[in-house]
Amino acid sequence: MKRKEFLLQLIGEVSNFILEGNPRRMVISLHQESDGLHLCVIDDNPHSDKEVEAIAQALAGRKRPELSGYYGSMTGHDLFGAARLDLVGLQVKHGDVSRTDNGIKIDLWLGSERFDSSNFNIPDKE
Repeated sequence: MKRKEFLLQLIGEVSNFILEGNPRRMVISLHQESDGLHLCVIDDNPHSDKEVEAIAQALAGRKRPELSGYYGSMTGHDLFGAARLDLVGLQVKHGDVSRTDNGIKIDLWLGSERFDSSNFNIPDKE
């Protein structure tokens, strides 16, 4: 799967998940480098502790980025909610979910072993 197609698929899956909650605001940030990228999606909906934990677990699943083309073609067809994020979690190097003032922030990092995800973060309010 070409990089652009993969990115569109990834952004589409995470945005679809967020849009299921009908937020008033959703922000998507993408930072790309030659050997990796950081995708951040922020919403303004309240989320229960149980929901935040389910998202975190889905994104922290076993990593299988080599299957991105196969799983990428499956996502979006008959899966809903966190089940879609399970497939996203297989494709990313690292994923986090954290609370913001009004909603959540989902951070996804993809890249080679050389890619240092700590260089590409949207800082939380201090």
